[in-house]
This record gives sequence, structure tokens and C-alpha cells, in this order.
Amino acid sequence: MAVDLDQIRAIAERVAASLGVEVVEIEIRGGGKSRMLRIFIDKPSGVTHEDCVNLSREVSTILDVEDAVPGGSYLLEVSSPGLDRKLVRPGDFERFQGSRIKLTTKEPVNGNRHFEGRLEHFEAGRLTLDLASAGKKPKPHAEAPQRLEIELANLEKANLVPEI
Repeated sequence: MAVDLDQIRAIAERVAASLGVEVVEIEIRGGGKSRMLRIFIDKPSGVTHEDCVNLSREVSTILDVEDAVPGGSYLLEVSSPGLDRKLVRPGDFERFQGSRIKLTTKEPVNGNRHFEGRLEHFEAGRLTLDLASAGKKPKPHAEAPQRLEIELANLEKANLVPEI
């Protein structure tokens, strides 16, 4: 019997909302007795160890009662998404405006699929990336645009770039 990630996400999001955190991502790895269910959570002030423990305890109990992970045996891991967290939903792009990001598009934009820069703006499914702030020196004689607009639907993946 297959694992229903939508059911697990609904359970995790319900618990997360009651604890004041958001579910960023859910993934399941492995099979049989070596399955690992990972839930990544976040909140504006940062995730604490206590946040992870509380969510893990409550979600684990509900998953077991509702038999949401068929086959019984799994390891549940709850953690923060890290400094290089994935950006997936529109809310992620709204929240992290002004941050440096790295992204890959599905279809090339100006002949390239890989970009890094500052997320300048996000609105109506389009993000504006300031490439001049990527911290890399431009190639001599390159007339690349300093700002780039990309449709959210064209994103393959996007991550924050840690600024330490």
C-alpha cells in the first residue's frame, strides 16, 4: 500500500498551525523497515529544538492512530530546512524578498537555466532577480541583463543562498 503524502502533509500542517510553525517540505525515503519520513518546518524567528520535538511527538501519534504510514515501521525526522532552504510556494518567495537565491529554470531564459542573485520582487507568479548583486564579477564585454523576470511556473528548483 502506497504512502499518501497529501494525507501526511494535511496532518503535519494541522499540527504545525497549532504550534505556530509552517511545514516547508515532506519527503519519504527508503522502503520496508528502513523508511524515513522527513518533515521540514520553519517559522520567522527560527525553529528551535523544542519545536521539532513537539511536532514530532504530536504528528507521530496521529500518524500511528490514523495508520497514515501503511506497513507500520518508519523513522520520523523533524528538522529545520537549513540555511539553504528550498523555496517552493508563492509564500516562500514573498517572505524571502531581499534574500540571495540560486535557481534553475525548466526552460532557458536568455539562453541560461542557472541563475544566482537577490530576489528583488515577487508578485502575481513572477519573480524579479537582481543579478548584479550575485557577488560574482561579470564577464568582460558581456551585456547580460542586470535584472531578470522569471515565471514561477518555469522554476525547476530554487534555494536560499546563505549570507554569513
